[in-house]
This record gives sequence, C-alpha cells and structure tokens, in this order.
Amino acid sequence: SDPNPVSDLSDERVRDGGGRLTLRLFNSKKPLIGACNGVAVGVGATMQLPFDIRLCSDNARFGFVFARRGITPEAASSWFLPRLVGMQTALEWCMTGRIFDAAEAKERGLVRSVHPQSELLDAARGIAREIADNTSAVSVAMTRAMLWRLSAEPHPMMAHRIDSRSIYRLSRSADAREGVQSFLEKRAPAYPDTVGDNLPDFYPWWDEPEYR
Repeated sequence: SDPNPVSDLSDERVRDGGGRLTLRLFNSKKPLIGACNGVAVGVGATMQLPFDIRLCSDNARFGFVFARRGITPEAASSWFLPRLVGMQTALEWCMTGRIFDAAEAKERGLVRSVHPQSELLDAARGIAREIADNTSAVSVAMTRAMLWRLSAEPHPMMAHRIDSRSIYRLSRSADAREGVQSFLEKRAPAYPDTVGDNLPDFYPWWDEPEYR
C-alpha cells in the first residue's frame, strides 16, 4: 500500500518521471538521434519514442511490458507509439507485453536501421554529421517542430498556415541567402543564423498544455 497517497490526481507529485523526460525531448530544438545497443524494456523503450531517428544493433531487444506488470504505458508512449508504428502494432506490443527483436522493430517502423554492434555508433554519428554539415540549424529546428506538431492537427489548414509563415520569414533570412550562395559557388554552407537568436517571430505558435 502507498503510505502517502495523493488524492488530487492533478497534483505534480502524480506525474510520471518518464513523461516529464519525453515531453522535454519532444520540445527539443535540436534533432535527436538514438542508437540502441542491447535490451530496452519499459522506460528504456518509451524514452526513445520522441527521438527523430532511431537505430539499433542486431542484438537489440525491445518490450513494452507494462501489462505484464499490472500497470499501463507511461512516458506519454500512448501518444508517441501509435504515431510511429500504427495503432495495430502499438496495441499488440502493449497488450501482449512481449519482448521482440531488432528485425521486428525495423519491420514495424520503430527503428530506421539495424547494424552490427561495432558499427552502430558510427552509423548514428554519420547521420548527425550529415545534418550538422549541410543544413541550417534554424531550418532543422523549425522542421522538427512542424512535422511533430502539425501532423497531429485535425486539418491540414494549420499546416498550410505555419508552412506559409515559415517560408515567408525564413526565405528572407541570412541562412537562406547563404544556402543559395553556397549552392551557386559549389561549396559547403556556413549558416550564420542560430536557434538561440534567429527563430522566426511567430515561434512557438502553440500554447503549451499544462498538467492538470
């Protein structure tokens, strides 16, 4: 029994730690790349769901085992998981609570690719390097927020609204000028804008929900 029960479920003490973590990851302005090597069960699996790109080693195992422990999914995984793998797979994995291997994780869309253990980190770093060397940090931050948030909107008009505002603002930025100039000069770009100073004036366009 709980020696110090909380009667008001909107109390901050009720919030699960995994959810606090995944919400912070969800709000990241930087791309998140996960490299899973080994067994990821429970929060070890759910904490990876807000990552933008997930890779794993060929010995990786995953499990959303909550129903086998008499509890329910946490870390906001009931929101993330169906968006990544579809409702049927999410329900199967969570209702059976079974452990599954890297091949199934890739087949169902939980991970992008499977690698030998010795090559996993190099593969993840390669993706990170491709992003860092070739893209605008402001563009990537905006793209990440737009795809995660606007895909959950009930109508594409909201996406059109934010797309239009973003293209209008960013096409007049120093990064856009550098993107065109570096392409014409056939050289690597050196984007001057920063996420800390140069996100467009309408960002964030959403109201952050409160826990209650």
